[in-house]
Amino acid sequence: MLTKYTHKDVTWIDLESPTKQEVHKIMEQYSIHPSVAEELLMPSLKPKVELYDNSMYMILHFPAFRHTHNHQQNQEIDFIIGKDFLITTRYDTIDPLHKFSKVFEVNSILDKSNMSTHAGFVFFFMLKKLYSALEHELEYINDALEVIEEDIFQGHEKEMVISLSIISRDLLNFRQALALHKEVLESFEEAGTKFFGKDFIHQIRSIIGEYYRVNNIIHEHTDSLNELRKTNDSLVSTKQNEVMKVLTIMAFITFPLSLIASIFGMNTHFLPIVGASYDFWAIMSIMLVFTVSIFIVFKYKKWL
Repeated sequence: MLTKYTHKDVTWIDLESPTKQEVHKIMEQYSIHPSVAEELLMPSLKPKVELYDNSMYMILHFPAFRHTHNHQQNQEIDFIIGKDFLITTRYDTIDPLHKFSKVFEVNSILDKSNMSTHAGFVFFFMLKKLYSALEHELEYINDALEVIEEDIFQGHEKEMVISLSIISRDLLNFRQALALHKEVLESFEEAGTKFFGKDFIHQIRSIIGEYYRVNNIIHEHTDSLNELRKTNDSLVSTKQNEVMKVLTIMAFITFPLSLIASIFGMNTHFLPIVGASYDFWAIMSIMLVFTVSIFIVFKYKKWL
């Protein structure tokens, strides 16, 4: 599907899962390099930046958990940036781009931005919108961490082991998807300065700053996750130790009682007490004395 937006002399063309006919049309109209046009037909695995005579080609992957529509956690966007045109290609409905299209239309009507200067400014505002959307995605992880923290201290440590693992997986996917942005944006800083001139360096560094802000939030969430995991592991370990302590005490108490019962149950010709009056109560009294004595020792040693 091809959607076209125009603001003065700048044109933004948004392609969603483009067909060969649409790509061929764009390639001829904007003199797109054939190798770039070929890559637009299918998703790419790695991000990159390439500089051509009349345009720059960039691929970036943006993680998405709540705003994905095809259940893929990484949404790819291909950018072809020219002097007076910007072409975006995607293979999923990307909510931040849909919202940006509304902003672009409003600005084209009100004419209150510098997006008409050249397509680099459109790309700049678009990237800011995409990184801002990533912050909203990370709010989901922050909310989940707050819920997990409450549940940990409400006695649900075992259940939280799975929840912490799920959040850890999401953060790992997020971190891996953004890890390559740094290298791509640094390459874009050099290529963009050559293509748009030194006056555009401020916008390029602002985009890099947006990346670092999102990256810092990821590190903060990772630190919080690690602390919660340590706390949860400590509480689980403490509960397990308490259970083991109770079982050990029970075994230590019942062992001598079982020994006494076995002794008086021996099939011998002579056993003291056995056969005497009230022999049962005498044996039970001996067991009781042993039990009370062990209890006193445990209390004295502060094991109970």
